[in-house]
Amino acid sequence: MQNSWLFLGLGAILVFAAGCSTSPVSATGGGPGGGRGGRGGRGGGDVPVTVAMVTQKNVPVEVQVIGNVEAYSTISVKAQVGGELTNVYFHEGDFVKKGDLLFTIDPRPFQATLNQAIATVAKDEAVLGQARANLARDSANLRYQQSQANRYSELLKGGIISKDQSEQLNATADATTQAVAADKAAIESAQAELDAAKAAVDSARVQLGYTTIRSPIDGRTGNLTIKQGNVVSPNVELITITQVEPIYVTFAVPEAQLSDIKRYMAERKLEVRAQLQDEVSTQETGYLTFIDNAVDTTTGTIKLKGTFENHDRKLWPGQFVRVTLRLSTRPNAVIVPNQAIQTGQNGTFVYVVKPNRTVEVRYVTASLRVDQDMVVDKGLAPGETVVTEGQLRLAPDSRVVIRDGRGAPGAIPAGGRGGRGGRGRGEGKDATAPEGGAPQV
Repeated sequence: MQNSWLFLGLGAILVFAAGCSTSPVSATGGGPGGGRGGRGGRGGGDVPVTVAMVTQKNVPVEVQVIGNVEAYSTISVKAQVGGELTNVYFHEGDFVKKGDLLFTIDPRPFQATLNQAIATVAKDEAVLGQARANLARDSANLRYQQSQANRYSELLKGGIISKDQSEQLNATADATTQAVAADKAAIESAQAELDAAKAAVDSARVQLGYTTIRSPIDGRTGNLTIKQGNVVSPNVELITITQVEPIYVTFAVPEAQLSDIKRYMAERKLEVRAQLQDEVSTQETGYLTFIDNAVDTTTGTIKLKGTFENHDRKLWPGQFVRVTLRLSTRPNAVIVPNQAIQTGQNGTFVYVVKPNRTVEVRYVTASLRVDQDMVVDKGLAPGETVVTEGQLRLAPDSRVVIRDGRGAPGAIPAGGRGGRGGRGRGEGKDATAPEGGAPQV
């Protein structure tokens, strides 16, 4: 009897221990993965996401590269004569106009040379005048002597005068003939001397003109290499002037785009925009004016130039700028925010929010990027809603709750974009999507 009570007591203890070791049933239905409320995030419940509306608009087709500002022309101003630099009529860095006086070199030696050349001209003109007078005198004597010789020749035939007298007159006439020829040669020599003297005057005037140096172009002066009061030599550079109105922006594009550029350039002038590196809101507008005649084989690019009026002189030679070359406009393009596009093992895709607030994976073909948007060629239609943030916690048919850019719950946008806030911490295109058939991002 005592043993029976002992066995009953041990059985009750074993039953009680077995009951204590049994787990309670999960309130959510239990099972593997049953802790998720719905089919959303790994932590359970609907997944909060930010969404945007797929829109449609005309999109410019552009090429964006980095370019370099280049002066329209650069002139090196050099001294062409030597002497003391007596005056400088500008300050370094001044803007000058074409024809403005820049320098004066001491003109006195050149003025003296010019005066001497002018005096030589006057002397040679006098010598020429004298030679012409001698010719006139000797020509008159020759005519008289020839007439006398003719008369004496007739008298000799009549026996009135001797033969000696007639021959004497003929010899005098011959001598005068030679004198006339010498006078003509003297005139030619004097004329040549006069021409040389006049050329010397012209040369002296040119040399004197080189003592005043004027600006050959409109532009900005650079560093003055020789200061006032120094003696300069011929062919020594004094200053460099760069023309900045208009101005070039030089840039290179891949050779694959050359055919498109040539085709569009044949139709119309292509607009080029230049944006300074440190001034995002400032853009200068010009037009494509130059295509190089050869492709650079080392880089596979071709050099282009845009010409800008640059009236406000914001573009400066040597600057680096962001260049945008507009080729054409693509009408009615489908646009989504750039952060909606994800990349997986099977290609590019987006999460599309369906009317029942679940998502589906939609593979798309993206092409152009326009600021913060992407152009989608295939896979989306205007008016659809795509997820822009929160993709890491999504799987096909996940249920979502819409939040605005500040993280507060919102609604699926009925028109226009909704909530394009910054990407959350830990979310990006290089994470791995959860199981359930979603692509690897």
